[in-house]
Amino acid sequence: MTMPVRYFPALFVVLWATGFIGARYAMPYMEPFYFLTIRFLIAGAILGLWVVLDGNHWPNRRGAMHAIIAGCLIHGAYLGAAFWAIHNGLPAGMSALVVGLQPLITALIAGLVLGETIQPRHWAGLAVGCIGVAMVLWPKLVISAGGITPATVSAAIFSVVAISIGTVWQKRFVGTIDLKAGTTLQYLGAAVLTGICSLLLETHTIVWSGELIFAMFWLVFVLSIGAVLLLMLLINQGAVSKVASLFYLVPGVTALMAYALFGETLTPFQLVGMVIASLGVALSTGQRRVASSISQ
Repeated sequence: MTMPVRYFPALFVVLWATGFIGARYAMPYMEPFYFLTIRFLIAGAILGLWVVLDGNHWPNRRGAMHAIIAGCLIHGAYLGAAFWAIHNGLPAGMSALVVGLQPLITALIAGLVLGETIQPRHWAGLAVGCIGVAMVLWPKLVISAGGITPATVSAAIFSVVAISIGTVWQKRFVGTIDLKAGTTLQYLGAAVLTGICSLLLETHTIVWSGELIFAMFWLVFVLSIGAVLLLMLLINQGAVSKVASLFYLVPGVTALMAYALFGETLTPFQLVGMVIASLGVALSTGQRRVASSISQ
């Protein structure tokens, strides 16, 4: 059975956008590091069982260490720092705007470390995409002097740098490892990192609710397994800088979902920003050519 690769980027954007919706459902009922630790452990256990049933295609010690490092960066540091910043008062829009810089940072790192050629049209697309993201998020920004502190802003910046480095690390060192095994080890590393943070910083209080259970189920199976495996596949198949540009589409898709689920309005200014972000992605990825299908 084959599946067209050209549909994978669109599917990834939609799935990734649901992560922010799931977080909104969960965060009132559970502290961020504690929630992430349990999420990573459940997802890792499911994928680990899958690896065992599929023949134990585990990497060697060196490969396992690289996968763990990538997981600490892509999952643990990125999500942990972003959630901590929002939990401590940084407006979600401000955090998302900072994270929206990821494609630019990833492209720069990939060019320096991996030697990927970034053509002028790709830089132009990345810049246009950044402008579009800013337009989508700007009306949502609520400046709160109490929440915008050196600590929270530094955490948001740290999160985007972490996922950018992790994306390049994944491409450089983890690309040849079995996808399921590598992702399992990534979640192990991420769970250790967020678990330590939870032990040091949180009370481990849980307020059980239907929203919390649904959010955990969705974020484990759809995000931590489905979307992340798809992201790893996209990174392995394409140039890192071009894959990273897909993140520019996530804020716009998230805004549409928030409008449908929570009644959050979209202004004409934001809609124009979504179109501009889409144009930026088209510029960045327009010359990309990949195989038309993969075996499933």
